Amino acid sequence: MSDFQPKLALGPVLYYWSKETVFEFYEQVVETPVDIIYLGETICSKRKLLRTADWLELAQRLAGAGKEVVLSTLTLLEAESELKTLRHLCDNGQFMVEANDMAAVHQLEGTAFVTGPSVNVYNTRTLTRLADLGLHRWVLPVELSRETLADLHNNRPAGVETEVFVYGRLPLAYSARCFTARAHNLPKDDCQYRCLDYPDGLTLSSQEDQAFLTLNGIQTQSAQTYNLLPALAEIKAMGVHVLRISPQSRHTNKVIDIFHRGLQESESVSEGMARLERLMPMGACDGYWYGKAGIARSAG
Repeated sequence: MSDFQPKLALGPVLYYWSKETVFEFYEQVVETPVDIIYLGETICSKRKLLRTADWLELAQRLAGAGKEVVLSTLTLLEAESELKTLRHLCDNGQFMVEANDMAAVHQLEGTAFVTGPSVNVYNTRTLTRLADLGLHRWVLPVELSRETLADLHNNRPAGVETEVFVYGRLPLAYSARCFTARAHNLPKDDCQYRCLDYPDGLTLSSQEDQAFLTLNGIQTQSAQTYNLLPALAEIKAMGVHVLRISPQSRHTNKVIDIFHRGLQESESVSEGMARLERLMPMGACDGYWYGKAGIARSAG
């Protein structure tokens, strides 16, 4: 077994769950071998069942249990109230922040921060500029390939860590329009919080009845679950520092366990895949990793 071991991270919950569900979810997660936990609302500021104070309380609990906590910001800001929340998060004084847009990056200038997968880091010039501002870790945009990862990771500025999204529905796009509300013929300003009805998003199928996309408020995701378990040895060999798992409403703890066993080499890829297949609601995809269409499945 290789001496180098990447850390496991649990990305922010991308869906709208009740406050009780969120707190119960993290009570279970704290018992898992995940090293880093990202917390916060990244999709829609109308999702207010948990307020900033609640996220900070949860962060304190998780940090007290020995987890590294990172606070995540909104990906698309549209109002002054959202900027006020952003400033509050960035000035929290204790926890590192994941910037999911450039407004957050500029707010965090001079302090250590993480860039999320929605920040377009496509070349080493961008990495160098972000490092000058305080970048501690960057997350590879999900649409980039393993070849691009290798180039950026090998030529990144000194002291900057690399994180790769290895499991979960792919965050593909964001819009000022709420697609979930539109699916119910509701305006965004009177959405009636329909996202609460879809704890893993609303699946959209093509005319050929193929699961194609997932609607999650203003976010569009893949219908299939991005899964890089078969590429784990390759990712480790590159020296990637952190592997990100995106939460789902069920079986997240089992997913974490499978990737942990894969890193420890205590379970074969075929054994892990056999277990993982049963946990993905619409099957797997990995096309972007291999430089193909994102919906494609090339391994496993």
